Amino acid sequence: MEERRQHSRFATELQLEVLDLHSGQRLGRIVDLSMDGFMLLSELPLAADSVWECRLVPLTWVEGLEEIRLGADCLWTRMAEDQRNCWAGFHIIDLADDQATVLEDLLQSIRTP
Repeated sequence: MEERRQHSRFATELQLEVLDLHSGQRLGRIVDLSMDGFMLLSELPLAADSVWECRLVPLTWVEGLEEIRLGADCLWTRMAEDQRNCWAGFHIIDLADDQATVLEDLLQSIRTP
């Protein structure tokens, strides 16, 4: 498969949950993250080519971060080995300038232990 990412993705030990902005439903936990997108592990059967308005929320306190709001397109999904969860890859399609700054700061903290 051809690599088309413009930014490196970073795996994180930080527990970031992705919630649907409108319903509050938990979509999953972020496994890796970049300025362009993220991969998550979900207990829900997410559909490829679905568009979501999301909140990225840390489960533990992170200075300066309550949440990041963004729009994302689910590009692909694949069942996990346990057949109960699925992996899903998202492309960020809508990110306000102030939210981009918060995301950049978060990525910088992930890169620099």
